This record gives sequence, structure tokens and C-alpha cells, in this order.
Amino acid sequence: MKKELNIGIGFVTGRSNVCNVINSYYSYLQDQMKNLDRKVNIVFYILFDLKYQGAEREDFYNLKPEIFNTPGITVRYITPEDIEEKKIAVQKYYKLDEEEVNLIFGNGHAKGRNTVMYYAYQEKMNYLLFWDDDEYPVACVKDDEGNINWKMQDNLLRHIEHMENENADVTIGYHCGYISPIPYMNYDTPEEEKVITDFIESISNEVVTWKSIKEKFEKNNGVTYANEKLSDGEGAYELVGEPGKRFVVGSTLCLNLKHIDKIPAFYNPPEARGEDTFFSMGLADSKIIKVPVYHFHDGFLKYREIMDGDFPKKLKLIKASDKAVEKRFYKACLGWIKYKPLLMYLMDKENYETKMESTHRKLKRSIKKIDSLYEKYDFTDLQTALEKYHEDVEKHYEEFLETNRVWKKLKKRFKEC
Repeated sequence: MKKELNIGIGFVTGRSNVCNVINSYYSYLQDQMKNLDRKVNIVFYILFDLKYQGAEREDFYNLKPEIFNTPGITVRYITPEDIEEKKIAVQKYYKLDEEEVNLIFGNGHAKGRNTVMYYAYQEKMNYLLFWDDDEYPVACVKDDEGNINWKMQDNLLRHIEHMENENADVTIGYHCGYISPIPYMNYDTPEEEKVITDFIESISNEVVTWKSIKEKFEKNNGVTYANEKLSDGEGAYELVGEPGKRFVVGSTLCLNLKHIDKIPAFYNPPEARGEDTFFSMGLADSKIIKVPVYHFHDGFLKYREIMDGDFPKKLKLIKASDKAVEKRFYKACLGWIKYKPLLMYLMDKENYETKMESTHRKLKRSIKKIDSLYEKYDFTDLQTALEKYHEDVEKHYEEFLETNRVWKKLKKRFKEC
């Protein structure tokens, strides 16, 4: 008889919506696991950050009471106090200094994922699926008549099946819905479009480009619809290519903890994003399978009713004039601009200065117009941030290298334990 399978589902979050996601889908996840030929134990890891959105501690404990009494399901909270205690224990056991421990453990996009990864490995999880708190395991497929068909997705099952069948180190799924937190901005003239183009190109990364965004706005109200065959589970393939060009994203990301030696650390510059990008750069020797399964990204939290099975017949255009999206957009832009210097430095050191000058020019040409669209947040902060993170790029580069050095040191001792 095959051994029991232990699967962790990791939420690194600052929003109480994580409780709605777990409440809505915990039983669905168990139903998926009935298709496997052994007993499965699911552990929800909830690492919450009280500073990210100003949430209260109680906001993260609004799970249905029956979840805690469901056989095969465990909820594992990782509190700010737990993290501090873990730092002390790890520092002592692995003989690390405080700076080394602080590179791996903590709150934030990268450190939070590293912390969950460490807990999951130490607690004998075979696999760990990262899941963002604004995503739901459904796919929206648009037919030839423009109607939306909604399909539930066996998100956990498909990852595990492909992980085991392909002996993968990492699996990554697809996203549909509002992939980017960029709202629609009017461009009635070529000059207005040029401003938006400059802005998007100044903040954009390896995934977000103005060309792709414009096409989605013009065709589908900014929505990415699922491919029908992929949503039906057809079309898995291995990601191949040069190191640093096989990018994964931070959610629908499943890690094979049995192959911990092939799993790098997450890193992002302070208060920046890019944790999944810099993680990707450590996957040169890892086998990555692209799994045909979707999460619907509710990037503006406009469609929470989906969690109740109430599927909208139309997905609307999210406009810059929608005051509810301003904070989300501002924080996303700031997080992107703070990691762009390190990304460009890692991708092309030889031409880094030239590319940075181009980024500065595009941001300078566009930022005043973009800032005029919003009342509450000062988008000219992006210029200051770009300057600072450009000045600190070599420091962040050394931190990136050091983070993985410390992680490798931990992994070496993992095997000794």
C-alpha cells in the first residue's frame, strides 16, 4: 500500500479574504484528492502580515469551525510571534548570524514564502502549493457568441498528478481573469497613448507589456479568458529554455519538497515585488511542468461572489476612475518599480546603465499625466523609488546571492537531520 501523501497549501497574506477562499474550497480540495490512490493529508499554512493591509489579527481566524474537525485537514497558522521564535531557533541550530536568518524568515512576499516553505519541509509535506488570496479555482471560457462559460478546476489534483507522473521539481498553472492590476486609462489620441505606453514600459516586467495589456482592453475589457482545451486538462508540457528565461509566478506554483535541492529561495528587494521572478532565476537545473489548470485572478476583488458559486455573465472593464482600484494600482506600480533595477541588472549587466536611462526617461515623460488621473496617492513617488533602487542595485544583488547561499546552507543541514 502506498504511503500517505502530505500536501501543504501556502497562503502568504495580509488580507482577510484568505478565510473566504479556504471556507469556500476546503471540501472541494478534499473531493479532488479522492481520485488519488492513497490517503491525502492537507495542511493549510496561513502566514499573515498585520502591517500589509492594516488588518486585525482576528480577521484571519474567521474560518468555519467544521474545518478544524474535518479528518485529513489541518490549519497551521504562522503568526508574527511564531516567525520571531523560529528565527531564534534556526539561528542557534544552524549557527547562523542574525542577518543571515533575516534574509530567509519574516513577513513580505519573498520571506513569507521562504518561511512557509521551511515549515512545510520540516513538517514532512511532500508537496507545497502556493495560492494567492484573490484567486479562485475556476476558469472563464468565452465562446464564439461572447458568452462566458465557467468551469471548476481540479487545481490541486492536476498539480499532484503531473508532479508525480513527470517527476517534476516545480509545476505551474495558468491564470485567467484580471491578470494585471492595471486599470483602463483613456487614450483618445496618439499622444495620450504614447504617455500610457511610456509609463507601462517604465514599470513593466517580464510578464506585463503594453502590447498585451492594450490587446486585452480592446478585445475583452482587460480580461484574460481561459483556453478551453487547457481548462479541460489538455496540453501539459515542460518549460525549457535558457536559465533566467523560464519564468514562473507565485501562485498556482507547486513545489516538490522531496526534491528540495532543486528548489531555490525567494527574494525581493526591500518592500518590492519580484519574488517569483528572482525565484525563477534559480531554476536552471529544475524540471518545470506547465500544468493545464486555471485560477481566476480577482485582481481588484470585484467578484467575490464567485466563491459562492454565483458566476457573472459579464466581466466588466475596470477603469482608472474607479476609486476603489487606486490603492491597489499604486502599490503594484511601486512594488514593480522597486524591483525593476535588479531585474535589469541580473538579465543584462553589460547594458544595465543604458536600459536604466531609458526607463528613467519614459517614467519622467509620463508620470505627471498618470498622477493627474488619481487623487489620493502620489504616483510621482515612483521616480524617487526608481532612483533609490537604482543606487542600491549592487547591494540588492549581493542580498539576492546571499539569500540563496544561506538557503543552500539550510538545505544541506536538512539532509543531515
